[in-house]
Amino acid sequence: MSLGTRYNGQGDGPPGSAAGVIAVADRIRQAMETVIEGKPEVVRIALTVLLAEGHLLIEDIPGVGKTMLAKALGRAVDCSVQRIQFTPDLLPSDITGVSVYHQERHEFEFNPGPVFANIVLGDEINRASPKTQAALLECMAEMQVSVDGETRPLERPFMVVATQNPGDMEGTYPLPEAQRDRFMARISVGYPTAQAELDMIDSHSASSPLDELAAVAAAADVRSMVDHVRTIHVAPGMRRYAVDLVTATRTSRALRLGASPRATLHLVRAARAYAALEGREYVVPDDVQTLAVPVLAHRLLPSAEAQMERHTPERVVSDIVARLPIPAPH
Repeated sequence: MSLGTRYNGQGDGPPGSAAGVIAVADRIRQAMETVIEGKPEVVRIALTVLLAEGHLLIEDIPGVGKTMLAKALGRAVDCSVQRIQFTPDLLPSDITGVSVYHQERHEFEFNPGPVFANIVLGDEINRASPKTQAALLECMAEMQVSVDGETRPLERPFMVVATQNPGDMEGTYPLPEAQRDRFMARISVGYPTAQAELDMIDSHSASSPLDELAAVAAAADVRSMVDHVRTIHVAPGMRRYAVDLVTATRTSRALRLGASPRATLHLVRAARAYAALEGREYVVPDDVQTLAVPVLAHRLLPSAEAQMERHTPERVVSDIVARLPIPAPH
């Protein structure tokens, strides 16, 4: 069932209304699924992060469509999009920009880097050095860039969609904890189903579906949708549920690093966006449970015992969700 048909039949409305959020999100989803076939939940999480004003990390093996997903999101929204190909020789100034001195005018002029865009596609982010990766820290956390002693704000919406290969592959640098913590969610595209792969052979044989993908929403629409998401109600019990879930990661014996307070904020913001996409004006436990793994797992570090027993952070979060009492409705 499409996002647009989940609403109670009141028709399309302005992007800042409940019906408008679903209508615009449905158009973006349909446009993206012409490129990313057979992965509706992956597309839904990407939309959730966009409306929650977060950043998305796509981690998977080469060739499964990580960059294609990021490009599809960028093309579906009529806004400024910049791509950064991360390489070992990339410098921080290649991302943030640099001031150039003009002898004729006897003054410096700032040339903005690719981070000054609404959607920034960071391809293979873990192939750059940690110093270059750190150039995104301020941008992602504070929506601003400080260069040569001057702070420049970034325009809304601002979203970093980064792809990375698994850390055990050659030529990669592990993302530091501070960098991972700034990504609201991490997803994996995974292998397509056999039927989706057959359909992909037909759709990709003559030309790339990206070439035919046109923008179906404007940046102003996304800003209005984000403003509506901020009004979604989170009951006190739901807030406590999110806090208890994150706190449980800090006391788990299977983890040597639990989730941060930023993770709690990201979980609640993502749950608001997910509820809006479902046509609700309030958050329910299913929203938090669905988002717990993509929002929390990439921030966690397993203990030595858990690594020996091959307990992944994803499994630890799923176990916590399974045993944590669900709050009573209010």
